[in-house]
Amino acid sequence: MENPIHSHGDVMTSYLGLLCQGKSDFDHIEPFRKDPVFQTCLGVRKVPSSPTLRQRLDAAAQTMNANWNEILLQESADLIRNVKAPVTGLTAGEHTVIPLDIDVSPFDNSGTKKEGVSLTYKGTFGYAPIFAYLGQEGYSVNVQLREGSTHSQKDGADFLRESIQYARRITKERLLVRMDSAHDSLENLQVCHAEPEVDYIIKVNLRNTSKESWLRIAEDKGMACEQRPGKTEYMGVIAFPEKGFDQALRQVFQVIGVSKIFVGDIQE
Repeated sequence: MENPIHSHGDVMTSYLGLLCQGKSDFDHIEPFRKDPVFQTCLGVRKVPSSPTLRQRLDAAAQTMNANWNEILLQESADLIRNVKAPVTGLTAGEHTVIPLDIDVSPFDNSGTKKEGVSLTYKGTFGYAPIFAYLGQEGYSVNVQLREGSTHSQKDGADFLRESIQYARRITKERLLVRMDSAHDSLENLQVCHAEPEVDYIIKVNLRNTSKESWLRIAEDKGMACEQRPGKTEYMGVIAFPEKGFDQALRQVFQVIGVSKIFVGDIQE
């Protein structure tokens, strides 16, 4: 668009001004068009109308040569670093690591007809975006909006790799990636092993493993503690070779046996 009435900067700044107030609908811009405080504080030459805001942002999203999402994520990470925001880690003995938590968080958009709304794994109709949070403060360093029926691990390795890169724009400290069993895959393990100064905890998916077999491993390899008669807790670690890795992988387990029936968490 040649010589637009509203510059791209004014459009983006105005919308960011809405988001900072918890407003996301384009129509929310209308009350601010005649608000001199809004315009002055943001340094906007002219506040755009709702149709202009919608059309310009839709056009930006459809522009193949402009990766707006990547630019916004990079600038967001740089902002956290430049303002020297505290990034609090976790301490174990003499070592400190910065947690990088990655997980899918389904939205409930039931009753709407928005594009991409479908059945999520939680049984509601909505979207299934995936998020990456850094530090105990939970700074959002990466996000991807996805249809509700999208599998949690779809493009998961790429998202993990990108999240580590964005986290590195903020801190050079050692990272601790934490993911649940939906992300238990060799691809994710390979990404973590390939990145320097990255540890990880990924909960094992027990779908293809019988609980009885883990109970036998726990009884053989674990340290037992009898909580009460008939209830025994086992904790331990096993190492096993995996094709494509230059060192054995470790699984830490916690198994609770109750009359040969147990529940447990196993992590890689």
